[in-house]
Amino acid sequence: MGRQIRVPGVVLAASLLLGLAGCSGVGGGGVGDGKTPPGEAKPGGSAPVSSASPADGKPASGDVLPGMVSTAAARTQLAALKVAPPGTMSGYSRDKFTHWAEQGDKCDTREVVLQRDGKGVARDAECKAVSGTWKSLYDGVVATEASKMDIDHMVPLAEGWRSGAAGWDAAKRKAFANDLTRPQLLAVSASSNRSKGDQSPDLWQPPSKDAWCQYGRAWTTVKSAYGLTATEPEKKMLSGMLDTCPA
Repeated sequence: MGRQIRVPGVVLAASLLLGLAGCSGVGGGGVGDGKTPPGEAKPGGSAPVSSASPADGKPASGDVLPGMVSTAAARTQLAALKVAPPGTMSGYSRDKFTHWAEQGDKCDTREVVLQRDGKGVARDAECKAVSGTWKSLYDGVVATEASKMDIDHMVPLAEGWRSGAAGWDAAKRKAFANDLTRPQLLAVSASSNRSKGDQSPDLWQPPSKDAWCQYGRAWTTVKSAYGLTATEPEKKMLSGMLDTCPA
């Protein structure tokens, strides 16, 4: 395994800043396709840069994901999403969304998310998580082995392609697949990630309804930030998910 090392929050912060500066991180970590604030990405533009999240990349209190907005803000974002039918999958390849990207200190995006989302995470000399505890937002499953966890792209790469990413350049796709600032990446159980696949919220919802408020806010925030389109059924389901948020 190699010796276990502790990774102070300041090192993680530095790696995140390096990722935003040009070593963009990448997306989802399992078999499924299930799988950066205040500057919003513009369709077809360059990779977004943001500084809205805490410097250590940790989620705000009460949320599992970083870069989350309030329910009211999410409703405003949702109303503004452009409605359009899904595009085709012509030309799609996961390889067009470079991941996982290096984040410094021998860590890639997957390892950064595992460290962020877990408790008591220890890494070896190659930055691989060798122990820790993770709880999957989608289904409540608790794992003590990193291999049991996937890194989900909140908005799957294929869904991104169908809703606008087909027209992006390589830099923006890489940023989308490795976004550590917005609520785009999350460590979840492999089974839930693979069940989700590349489906939109009208076709797949987290088994645990306790996750719906965060899921609806996160999905809406990511689509809004990247200028992606949505379908009417998708927006209807997202609205219903936001209705589950505390008043």
